[in-house]
Amino acid sequence: MKTLTLEEMLQRLIGAASVSSVNPAWDMSNGNVIEHLESWLNQLGFKTEVVPVPGHADKFNLIASAGQGDQGLVLSGHTDTVPFDEEKWQSDPLKLTQRSQRFYGIGSADMKGFFAVVIEALRELPLKQLKQPLVIIATADEESTMCGAKSLAGLQRRLGRHAVIGEPTGMKPVHMHKGISMESIRLSGRSGHSSNPALGVNALDGMHRVLGEVIRWRDDLQRRYRNPAFEVAFPTLNLGHIHGGDNPNRICGQCELQFDLRPLPGMSLEDLRGELKQRLNASLQESELKWELTSVFDGIPAMETPREAAIVRAVEQLTGTEAGAVAFGTEGPYLNRMGMETVICGPGCIDQAHQPDEYLPLKHIQPAINLIQSLIKQFCL
Repeated sequence: MKTLTLEEMLQRLIGAASVSSVNPAWDMSNGNVIEHLESWLNQLGFKTEVVPVPGHADKFNLIASAGQGDQGLVLSGHTDTVPFDEEKWQSDPLKLTQRSQRFYGIGSADMKGFFAVVIEALRELPLKQLKQPLVIIATADEESTMCGAKSLAGLQRRLGRHAVIGEPTGMKPVHMHKGISMESIRLSGRSGHSSNPALGVNALDGMHRVLGEVIRWRDDLQRRYRNPAFEVAFPTLNLGHIHGGDNPNRICGQCELQFDLRPLPGMSLEDLRGELKQRLNASLQESELKWELTSVFDGIPAMETPREAAIVRAVEQLTGTEAGAVAFGTEGPYLNRMGMETVICGPGCIDQAHQPDEYLPLKHIQPAINLIQSLIKQFCL
């Protein structure tokens, strides 16, 4: 079988559309991407397992391993991309295009480019001489449900000790990030003719009370929790969507508020939901309104890998950059649950992710190859 160049690998990965979305009209299988990666890693002598994601048809994880044991290095990434608007791109998003010292294409930075870089780096290493195992993980649906990473954690297998997720960080290490959840508060009252308020129970009136309570809770959280490592040093709560009623002359019978919450490391999503439920219950206990708090999105926990972890120190030393903190979520918390210590570091920049004309700077490719090779030599050879 022909050995492909890095550019040819990236072309095939980008050309294998693998959008994940909570909207079924956009959602796709990641099977073609997994097939490419499995084939290339098999050529390098890796043992590969394609693991279907339970409850998600046509979604797969790939676990590729070389060497024996559970104390080695894991290189991990996701195979899916966000949806895209083709008409807003200057070139075909599903065709690799090179211009201005950049590779353009959907997923070039976030994060199919990382896999091409990893495989290119592996070709120059004596993998038969591994003293500790090397594992490559490729997951499904990081951009939507996180079902790939969650199902991996559910396997209850120890795959390695030290992990790098190659999200686009501009080749700067990240050892902690905020979590995220998306929540919905629904109020149900009773509709009636607007000429007489006694004929109904107005859910919009009740939502006014709820909004005040949520904002007070947000202010309280921001007083209680601070971490100066983050650009925004406190947890954020964004009031993103509200809808209620159907006509000006009817008492509003139902109203819904949706918001996102981004907690700091050390803050539990479940504890936060429990705290909000208590506050809502106290605020609405004398009301005739019925209410429910539900999760629009299960959420991603915040992550913090200790600065003294060997993998964090190694990536800091090799990049010459101190590990920092970011507000976006990753699969890091799930790898850490599996007994790993995880650092986020990869080519490309998050500012280009999820945008038309997403690109991977060519200047990041060789430093990424060098980093991967150095880490494998340090932790596996």
